[in-house]
Amino acid sequence: MKSFNPVSFYNQVRDELKKVNWPARETTISTSIVVVVVVGLITAYLGVVDAIVSRLAGQIIG
Repeated sequence: MKSFNPVSFYNQVRDELKKVNWPARETTISTSIVVVVVVGLITAYLGVVDAIVSRLAGQIIG
């Protein structure tokens, strides 16, 4: 079994990160905005569905 060498691991990670094609700042901002908006819409939808199901369950149960 190989022994773990932290310095070698760090160097390998650094070398791999240099190969990454990082997105432009504008791309990161615009996709982040899309994610936040979609999460907000899904949250609102699930909140409405939860309220409806809770009222229906409350009427059925008592």
